[in-house]
Amino acid sequence: MALRFEILGRFNRARAAQLTLPHFGCQTPLFMPVGTQGTIKGLATNQLEEIGCQIILGNTYHLALRPTSELIDELGGLHKFMNWPRALLTDSGGFQMVSLLHLADITEKGVTFQSPVDGKPMLLTPEESIQIQNRIGADIIMALDDVVKTTITGPRIEEAMYRTLRWIDRCIAAHKRPHEQNLFGIVQGGLDPVLRDICVRGLVERNLPGYAIGGLAGGESKDSFWRVVAQCTAALPEDKPRYVMGVGYPLDIVVCSALGADMYDCVYPTRTARFGTALVPEGVLKLKHKAMADDTRPIDPTCACMVCKNYTRAYIHCLVTKDAMGSQLLSYHNLYYMMKLSRDLHTSIIQERFPEFVCEFLQKMFPEGNVPEWVCNAMEVAGIDISCCCGKTSGIDLLLLQ
Repeated sequence: MALRFEILGRFNRARAAQLTLPHFGCQTPLFMPVGTQGTIKGLATNQLEEIGCQIILGNTYHLALRPTSELIDELGGLHKFMNWPRALLTDSGGFQMVSLLHLADITEKGVTFQSPVDGKPMLLTPEESIQIQNRIGADIIMALDDVVKTTITGPRIEEAMYRTLRWIDRCIAAHKRPHEQNLFGIVQGGLDPVLRDICVRGLVERNLPGYAIGGLAGGESKDSFWRVVAQCTAALPEDKPRYVMGVGYPLDIVVCSALGADMYDCVYPTRTARFGTALVPEGVLKLKHKAMADDTRPIDPTCACMVCKNYTRAYIHCLVTKDAMGSQLLSYHNLYYMMKLSRDLHTSIIQERFPEFVCEFLQKMFPEGNVPEWVCNAMEVAGIDISCCCGKTSGIDLLLLQ
């Protein structure tokens, strides 16, 4: 095991911790931006350090295709290759094959898919996924799991969960750098509490360095989403990090943190930036809207980031549809927002004012008191009283023109 996880503060299920990895000491809860090809689109690594990014996620599938894991290994590993001194996490590559490629076929051997280069069938096995990730050299590597959308029901969900458990043993056996890289297992089981429970117990028996909750953020209802997170965090070990995969909406991160999760990743903050949308405490701000054309205010007057200190909404509005600089500035701002949210979650738990932080967060996002019912239900389970935030129900206008 190549990590140390020390809980520094709690509020009911929520925890703030120090996660010490080979390349960096991180504070949780934390959000990890996705750097598909070893880069966060439009941002340099020194900018990511500047905004407080702790871990970057790399996609094994994309890196294995180009520049190849062999070349990355030859050049000293991904940290050196991309000039990133802090922590890295790589996924297993399985999700991309199922989601991006046609005719992906999952059998006991592994994932068979069409090569994007020449269309020939290729096979990714648990062993090969780990070998590729060992060469890439990230601080945290993910087991290859059998990925199924949560919206699918029936025997396929059960088959995928049991196969995920069988594959974890093959991943553990193939892992050649356990003292330098931490292998996390992934809890599967769809929306079925019985299957999720079997998978959690099976993974915990393997005594892994950390655990991920997979198969969510794929189209299921928010009510189903939070209940799976609540069930899994309650059953996973207290002394190991818990990672909810694919979660990037600020509201979801606050709810999952209240339920006892520690780590999150998603393309959302940078992808939405490329579409001209900024994250703000009230929700989102659409910079492409014509009302922004002569608005001389910063994106968020309360934000201390370089973008909000130096540029107006009008300027960014002018750029977003015509110049790459627009999406770069918005990506910087959005990731700054996510890093600040992570820090605020951590600090509020340490300072024993987490419920106050949650209420302030919800009051800004839902000033009319129309907090979604699923959030109210999740917070009740998390033991956080948000009655002061809830009032009459009406729609919130996420285009902030006031």
